[in-house]
Amino acid sequence: MITRFDDYAIHQTALPVNEPSQSDRNFYDRYFFSGFDDTGDYMFGVGFGIYPNRRVMDGHFSIAMGHRQVCFHASRRAPKDRTDTTIGPFSIQVEEPLEHLRVKLEPNEHGIECDLLFTANSLPNQEPPSLMHDDGHLIMHTTRFTQMGRWTGWLSIDGERKDINHAYAVRDRSWGIRPVGEPQGGAPGLMSGEPGVYWLWNPMHWANTCTHMGTYEDRDGRPTQISADTLPTYALPEQIPEHVDPGRVAMRGVTHTLNYAKGTRYPTSATFKLTAPDGTETDYTLETKQKFLTKGIGYNHASWGHGMWKGELVTEREEINLNEINPLDYPNIHIQQVAIGTQANDSGCGILESLIIGRHAPSGFKDFFDGAEQLGRPDDKPPSAVRRGAASLVQRG
Repeated sequence: MITRFDDYAIHQTALPVNEPSQSDRNFYDRYFFSGFDDTGDYMFGVGFGIYPNRRVMDGHFSIAMGHRQVCFHASRRAPKDRTDTTIGPFSIQVEEPLEHLRVKLEPNEHGIECDLLFTANSLPNQEPPSLMHDDGHLIMHTTRFTQMGRWTGWLSIDGERKDINHAYAVRDRSWGIRPVGEPQGGAPGLMSGEPGVYWLWNPMHWANTCTHMGTYEDRDGRPTQISADTLPTYALPEQIPEHVDPGRVAMRGVTHTLNYAKGTRYPTSATFKLTAPDGTETDYTLETKQKFLTKGIGYNHASWGHGMWKGELVTEREEINLNEINPLDYPNIHIQQVAIGTQANDSGCGILESLIIGRHAPSGFKDFFDGAEQLGRPDDKPPSAVRRGAASLVQRG
């Protein structure tokens, strides 16, 4: 089908733009946004995805404040026109690519509304591709970039309005293939290795720079995907260099250590050491504040998981009491937290995202869902570390 995008000279295949280059039903194209400030008292998140071969589009807006997390979920039949990014009252508007994007949730029966403008203050930073096979079948192959910025606007829950003035923002865009929606039929794949995942992601705002760090590790703490970069930030998006920022520095080494809350897999604090190619080292520590369950924007959600067919147009409200959840239940393990950072001559604010399932020797986790045995590191083993260099690449959550 021909759509408006086909009038631009942007084709990458012999197909119209709205047809993915492959028929894999798990092809997706996705937006993620997060907002918070240096009080650490709240965090909101946005997820919005299209799954053309599943003919589904879904979106989520969720805010966590204290022990309460309130979520708006929406799903519809995917439109043919990729410029149509609306689901009922919810929409993502690209006002100026890579500079200004707007998230809107119009008045609706669920009492959750927002009008939030993302303004970039860094170049979009492309992360390593994620690649994963299961028993000879490609199940993940994605491209992803992370970009820092600021939020202005407002949000409202049940008529109680919160103004958002220059709050910190992190967003990412990813597309490709990853497991979504209802599971595939046929015989199950044969696992070629020990099941489990260790994922850590830490984008941080500092005074005049930002840092991006992410890693997967295997069960013994060896990294299977790794990246860490520093980039300048800018007062105005028009000051951001186009395509390449000469101030970007790709780290040649990173080490990290996590401390966990007893009986959970939730980090309470962390230390990082970044090593630049010239040997310069940057040390910083993090203290975690507001918790945000990523299931609030569809990750590992039992009924609102990404790409699941819900109907022609369906919306729903959900509330989560963060004091009453079991932190070791599978849907609750994937978490983001506001991270307050400290360096020798700087302070910062960002996200510490973690997903740790299964055995992880450096953390002291021995079973699939056991928690830390005591406050801090579970045992006296060496701290979990991102080694220098990179091994084979695996999935990005």
